[in-house]
Amino acid sequence: MRARGALRSVARWRGFTLVELLVVMVIIGITLGLASLNAIPSPRQALQQEAQRIALLLQLARDEAIVRNRQVAFEANPERYRFVVRNDTGWEPVTRDDLLRERKFKSAPLQLVLQPNSGADPSAVRITFGREPVDKPFVLTLATGGNAVAIHADGVGHFTVE
Repeated sequence: MRARGALRSVARWRGFTLVELLVVMVIIGITLGLASLNAIPSPRQALQQEAQRIALLLQLARDEAIVRNRQVAFEANPERYRFVVRNDTGWEPVTRDDLLRERKFKSAPLQLVLQPNSGADPSAVRITFGREPVDKPFVLTLATGGNAVAIHADGVGHFTVE
């Protein structure tokens, strides 16, 4: 008699109940949902990443201007940006350097604001880096869809994104 009761209790604990399986499925669903939210960047995060990439490229362009002893400029409009180099005949787009090549903004069109702005066209931006290690400080603001990110340059080679 006692052996038969032991067999019944063992038989009851062999598998999972439907409630236990449902709880596990809910936990897996919540985990996957949170992971997918973190994997897709928000528009603000995408704009922040774009600004960080541009800040690094601006620093590279500044260093190139000093090393090559030639002016290098960053030109941008709401759709795309590029770098140009000053040579004997005028400004020439950078085509041989994969880092400084022309690119489209990932979250185009962007509103660009340069302070202080020296250009006549407010929709186009041009930042020129000279041969000297000290330039004029500036703030380049990128904005789209209610989000804005600013690139601050202190004039001595430090670029920060805020």
